Amino acid sequence: QVQLVESGGGLVQPGGSLRLSCKASGFTFSTYAMSWYRQAPGKERELVAPITSAGGSTTYSDSMKARFTISRDNAKKMVYLQMNSLKPEDTAVYYCNAASGRITYWGQGTQVTVSS
Repeated sequence: QVQLVESGGGLVQPGGSLRLSCKASGFTFSTYAMSWYRQAPGKERELVAPITSAGGSTTYSDSMKARFTISRDNAKKMVYLQMNSLKPEDTAVYYCNAASGRITYWGQGTQVTVSS
């Protein structure tokens, strides 16, 4: 059974850091592109960062490029999102995504709240 399970979210103060994790199972992880998305209250879901099956990665938004880093470990079937210098506007539910051709899988999301 396909599973994407996010963890590592929580409440942090502005300027703090979090490392999100996504554990994958039930599919050929190494052939899938992975990505992190987020959705804030009242807003559309947006792409945070993608990483290819070959390991090429980036952070999509200019506002996040200097602060967020995506990585993957194919041996462990894990994807990570390191988030530094967090801002209140980063508050959202963060989702792990896997994609290959027409197939897309989503995790259940993990809440990140940045507040003083």
